[in-house]
Parts: sequence; C-alpha cells; structure tokens
Amino acid sequence: MFNLASLVRTNIRNLVPYSTARDEFKGKAHVFLDANENSLGSPFAKWYNRYPDPHHDKIKAKISAIKSIPAENIFIGNGSDEVIDLLYRVFCDPGGDEAIIFPPTYGMYEVSAQINNVHVVKVPLLTNFQLDLEKLEHVITPVTKIIWICSPNNPTGNSIERTDIEMLLNNFDGIVVIDEAYINFSRQRSFLSELNEYPNLVIMQTLSKAWGLAGIRLGMAFASKEIISYLNKTKPPYNISQPVQDIALQALDEVGQVNDMIVELVKYRMELEQSLLELPIVEKVFPSDANFLLVKCKHAHALYAYLVTKGIVVRDRSNVRLCEDCIRITVGTQSENSELLSAIASFQVQSI
Repeated sequence: MFNLASLVRTNIRNLVPYSTARDEFKGKAHVFLDANENSLGSPFAKWYNRYPDPHHDKIKAKISAIKSIPAENIFIGNGSDEVIDLLYRVFCDPGGDEAIIFPPTYGMYEVSAQINNVHVVKVPLLTNFQLDLEKLEHVITPVTKIIWICSPNNPTGNSIERTDIEMLLNNFDGIVVIDEAYINFSRQRSFLSELNEYPNLVIMQTLSKAWGLAGIRLGMAFASKEIISYLNKTKPPYNISQPVQDIALQALDEVGQVNDMIVELVKYRMELEQSLLELPIVEKVFPSDANFLLVKCKHAHALYAYLVTKGIVVRDRSNVRLCEDCIRITVGTQSENSELLSAIASFQVQSI
C-alpha cells in the first residue's frame, strides 16, 4: 500500500524550510526594507534589484488555467533537471535507496542519481522500445523508491504503452515519474488527467520544447499536494529568477501561437522523415512522437563527424545500446532541414 510519509527521507520530513523575507508578512506593501536588497538598483537594470517571487504564484495561476490543474498541484523548477535532483533529495537516502531507469533514456536520471549517491538499476527497453515488465518485476526491492519513465522517450522518440505505465502506477508502492517533455508533439494524451487517481504519480513537463524556451530553463512538476509541498520545502528559496518569470508569464499568454508552432513542427517532422527515407544511406527512421527523429544509417559515426565539418550538429547515438548505427536529428526549420539533407546526400556520394 502506498504510504508517502514512509517514502520521504526522515531529514526532509523534519526539515524546517528557509523562510524568506517575503514569507514573513501578509498583505500588500510598497516600501521593502526587509531583504537587504540594493534599494538604488543596478544602473543596467534597476527593475531587477528585488528578489523574485519565491512561490511563483502568477506563473502557477497561468499554468493552472492552461492545464486545468490546481495551483497547489504544481511545482516550478529551474529546468526539469532541478525537479529530478529534488525528487532524489526528497525520497532517496544516499547510499541506501535505489531508482530504476529504462535505457536508452534521458541521461540526467542516472547522472543526478550518481550526484546524490543513489544506486541506479537499469532495465533496458525491449527491441520495440517498450518496457520489459517481466524483468522489472524481478528487480524491484524494498529500497526501490523511484521509477523514471520518459514518454515520449528520448532518444528513441516513441511513447511508452499507456497500459504498461498504468500497471506500474497500480502496483508499485514507490514514486513513478513520467517525464512528458515531448508530450505536445505526441498523439498520446498526457497523464495529467489521471493525476488525482494515483497518489504516487509525478509528471514532469517543460517550456523548453513545444514552447520554444529552452534558454530560460523552466520546468514543471505536477503531483499530489503533499508531494508538491515536499518539493517546495526542499528547493532553494529563489530558484526561478525574475527575468525568467517575466518571460514565462508573457509566453504563457500565447497558447494559440504555441499550438500553431507544434502543428508546423510536426509537419516538418513528417516531411523530414520521408526525405530521409529516400536517401540510400538511411536504413530506418523510427516512428517519433517527439520533435526529433532517431535514424539508423550506414556509417553513422562517420556521418556525424562529416556533418560537423559542414557546420551541422546532430547527436551521435551509435554507441548507445539499442541505438547502434543511429543518429538523433532534431527537427529544424525548413531551411535547416534542407541543408541537412543536402549534406547527408553529399556524404553518400563521397563515401559509397
């Protein structure tokens, strides 16, 4: 039976969070002499002399309206990487607890685990890039605290079978994290609509992909009010800067524009896939629910190096299990995709 309190590290349960100056008064004010800020302000940007909202209330209100999720179920992080790190800090005792990942997948699940001294158990995906539930059943132990699922998955691009995820949510008594960074490009629906059904569910999303704001580093987590409260008490007090909050607030008013951009990128993805399949060097383009394509081709490593000489950078995944002889290509603009295709064709002429 799921018991949240038993999963949370004792020191986190007992933690008294840092209280910011802005937490210690109620109501409105116009003279702020409480936080030792520079009252004169910077000569370069006088409007950034005050600390940002530590609770991100305005951002949460807008996300709440867009996602139809109560603000109390939303956490705002400095990129999804901060969310990943905090989940380890909240739930995993260093040197004792374990987490499970399904490689090939997003590398920060493992890197962050190593930073937090949490043992990672790897259950490789099946050849169709789906979960190996039979093997998973045999590696879960009493110290398994978190299972990480990237869906759509990076670098394979496919969505994980919904029924398999539901089986985990119903049968695992630890935390199940679904990383939905690429969900906006997918034909699959988000698990947000099931958030109230699973007390052990954490969903991660981001403004980096569909919203086109990778540079501001803003990630989101959705979970029960109780899980969100632990993330809030563990995070740094001012983890999201004021410039980032300002840009995010402007962007969140442009949902229609973002939806149009998603449609355009999916169209480009389909066109790029078809064009790649016409090149003899390309052996397979794997189905994608993301804004990238995993492409199996002849001489993958050499092709990657050749593209770099042409000023084109893709991701060489040829040394990753199940992605042998593969490169990962982000869907670019029409002109970028055209330049890429021409370069691959020229490599083919010279090499074969």
